Amino acid sequence: MAGMCCGVGETEAPSAVEPSGARQARRRQMEIHQLKFLAAASDVVVPIHVPLHESGTKRRKVDCPEVTDFNSETKALTEPLEHEKVVKSEDNESSGVFQYKALSVPMKCEKVVQEDNRLVCSQETEDINAVHVENESRFGVNMVCGRRRDMEDAVAVKPSFITDINFYGVYDGHGCSHVAMKCKDRMHEIVKSEVETKGESLNWSETLATSFARMDKEVTDWSEGASSSNCRCELQTPQCDAVGSTAVVAVVTPDKIVVSNCGDSRAVLCRNGVAIPLSTDHKPDRPDELARIEKAGGRVIYWDGARVLGVLAMSRAIGDNYLKPYVIPEPEVTLTDRTAEDECLILASDGLWDVVSNEVACSVARMCLKSQKPPSHLRTSGNDVNIAGGESSDKACLDASILLTKLALARQSSDNVSVVVVDLRRNQ
Repeated sequence: MAGMCCGVGETEAPSAVEPSGARQARRRQMEIHQLKFLAAASDVVVPIHVPLHESGTKRRKVDCPEVTDFNSETKALTEPLEHEKVVKSEDNESSGVFQYKALSVPMKCEKVVQEDNRLVCSQETEDINAVHVENESRFGVNMVCGRRRDMEDAVAVKPSFITDINFYGVYDGHGCSHVAMKCKDRMHEIVKSEVETKGESLNWSETLATSFARMDKEVTDWSEGASSSNCRCELQTPQCDAVGSTAVVAVVTPDKIVVSNCGDSRAVLCRNGVAIPLSTDHKPDRPDELARIEKAGGRVIYWDGARVLGVLAMSRAIGDNYLKPYVIPEPEVTLTDRTAEDECLILASDGLWDVVSNEVACSVARMCLKSQKPPSHLRTSGNDVNIAGGESSDKACLDASILLTKLALARQSSDNVSVVVVDLRRNQ
C-alpha cells in the first residue's frame, strides 16, 4: 500500500494471482504525471526540469539591416532604426540547447556598433535579456488523481504571459472536469485582456474580480448550450448546472505577488522559513460566509461537513449555477510586495491542504530548494547556449511538488492532488 500511495516503483515479488481490474485501475490513477507547458515567451514546449530562461547568459548581438545613415567615426545613427525583435527558441529539447531567432516585430534601435566588418545592434538585445532575468519563471508542477475515480483538477502555468509577468493557476473541479478545464484554457487570456484594457489605470483587485466574473459568465453560457456536447456530466444533471470549480490564481510581477482566490484551493508564501497564507478558504461555516449565505436566503447543512444546502462543501466557486446566489464567483484578492527574503510560492488544491498544514508544506518545499546544487555554468558556442552541470531550480521545484503530492497520499488524502511550486529567490 505504501508503494502504491507514494508512487515508488519497487519491484514486487512475483505472484501466481493476477491483480484484479479494479486494482489495476487504482494503480493507473495513482501514477504521477510530470507535465510540459508552452513557454509563451519563446513559443516552444519546454520540459519542466529545463530552465525556461538562463540568467547571466552572454548577450547576443543581431545583424542590422542595411544602414545608410551610420557614421563610422561617431558610431551613431542620425535616426532610430526599426529592427526585428529577437527571442530565444529551443534547438534541442532533451539537451536544453537554446538558440536565438528573429521575429517580425519592429523595435527601435538607437545604438549601432561595428564588429568584424558588420553592423550590429547591441542595445536591443540587452533590453530583451534584462526582461528575462528580472522576473524569470522557475517552477515545478505535479498532479495525481489519488483515490478519486476521475481527475478533475487542472493547472495552468503561463510564463511571461504579459511581458515580465508570470501567471499560475490551480483549478479544482467538482461534478465534472469541464469547468476546471475551461478555466485552465481561458482564465489567463481573460486576465491579459483586462490588463491590456485598463492600461495605466490598472487596479489588480478590480481587474481580477472582473476576470473571474467573465470566466463565470462564459461557463454559464456554455452550460446553457451543453445539450449538444459529449460531456459525461450530462448523464447526471441536464445542462451541466451542477458542475463548478475552485480557482486560485497568482500573478507574479517583478515587485508584487497578486493572488485571487475563489473556493478552497490555497496559495501560501514561504518567506524566510515562515509560511504566510495569501488566500483564505471559502468554507460555508466561515462566519462571514455563513452570514452572507443566510442573508441571501440559503442554509448551511452539516452533512459530512458544512455544505451549502447540504450539497457543496465550499461557499464560492466558478459555475454551480443551481446554487446561485448562495455560491458566488466573486474572488478575494491579496497584494503582497516581494522582498529579498521570499523563497517560494505554493499553490495547491484542497487535496493537499486537507492533510498537510501550511507550515509543513513550506518546510518540504524549502528543504528541496535548499538542497539545490550550485547554479549550472553556461558554455556559449556560436549561436547556442548550452546548459551543463548542476541541478536546476526548476528541477528542485519539481522535486518539491512531487514530494508534497506523495506526502498528501501517504496521509490518506481522498481527493485529487495538484501542486505548483514557484521559486521566488532573486539571487541564487
